[in-house]
Amino acid sequence: MIFRFAVLACLCLAPVSAQQQLSLVGAVDAALATHPEIASASARVSQSQGARRQAGLAPNPQLVVQTENIRPSTAGNPFSFSQQTDNFVYLQQQFEPGAKRSRRVDAAEAATAVAAHELASTRLAVAAAVKDAYWAAAGARQTLDLLEATKKNFQQIVEYHEIRVREGAMAESDLLRVRLEADRIELAANQARLDAQRTRINLYRAMGQSSFPDTVFTNSLAVGADPPMTPDPAAALGRRPDVLAARAGIEASRAGLRLQRANARTDYSLFFGYKRTEGFNTMMGGVQWDLPWRNRNQGNIESAAASISEAESRLAATEATARAEIEAAYQEYLIRRRQVVDFMGRFRQQGAETSQIAQAAYRLGGADLLRLLDAERLRIEIEILSVQAAAQYRQSEAALQSAMGIIQ
Repeated sequence: MIFRFAVLACLCLAPVSAQQQLSLVGAVDAALATHPEIASASARVSQSQGARRQAGLAPNPQLVVQTENIRPSTAGNPFSFSQQTDNFVYLQQQFEPGAKRSRRVDAAEAATAVAAHELASTRLAVAAAVKDAYWAAAGARQTLDLLEATKKNFQQIVEYHEIRVREGAMAESDLLRVRLEADRIELAANQARLDAQRTRINLYRAMGQSSFPDTVFTNSLAVGADPPMTPDPAAALGRRPDVLAARAGIEASRAGLRLQRANARTDYSLFFGYKRTEGFNTMMGGVQWDLPWRNRNQGNIESAAASISEAESRLAATEATARAEIEAAYQEYLIRRRQVVDFMGRFRQQGAETSQIAQAAYRLGGADLLRLLDAERLRIEIEILSVQAAAQYRQSEAALQSAMGIIQ
């Protein structure tokens, strides 16, 4: 009939064989596997592991070969190298008192733990950005498909009115109004196409990719019968990598203080070897160490002690920020869920019924064209709002998961 408008067809997606299918899990997995920021954070972990290995190595012994009393030979005072020089060959070994090596290892292990948690934090942030971009792109794509289907369907209405005008059964002014509405839908579809392209590019950029293929998003925006999420802040604080990194930072600062206190004890070296002087072969040995009269590492100890207070304050700030993020994400999630579950379904049904009543009245001559166009415009706007609300709900769901430290 005249105004079928394909209410159900507006929500159908036309299959495109050249498009690449992408699920939310696939997008997150691809980002976690190849994102440059994750690779950079992983390299920092490897650096920390190398520093940990180096910290456990003992000082190397030193081999000293030394000759003294070499002078030029003259006619009145001949010089014999073997008889008149002092020759030394000895080994020297440095020793570190105060368990310095184990303290270095402890500090390096604590730094490695911090780097590992920072890597996990980077992974969580990348996953959160990908999920947010995925739902934005999926929503923009569904909006575009809806408007494209509406545009095609409305073109049939324009053609129908053109026939009616040629037959003299309709005023030309009504045809102009229909064409104007078709142009408005065309402009809205063009804007939706730009939004779909922009959000798709943003998605692949969030994934750390350098190509941006046309994509079919396989995850549905529709909200199923899944129960609402309820966050546990205490469990989330024990899982969030930024909080774990802050806690590990306190341990790293404490390990650094223990190391600086150990470094206050001076190293000493023992040496033992061979000496030949004036033709006589002798043995030699000794010990040497720095006298801790001025430098007792007191500045580094003071700095390390202050770093503990700084790390504790950072942990308190991080936990407060985490709790605020969880609460804010949860409240937004509840509002978005109520919009989709309790409101948008009824809103869409009322819009569709209004459009159907206007169509029926128009066919029977009980309503003018403008009222019919207004009703159809309202229905389309409600459908778009419904898609946007669903995408925003999915984004709020992903944001709450990230706030609770959940990647997938």
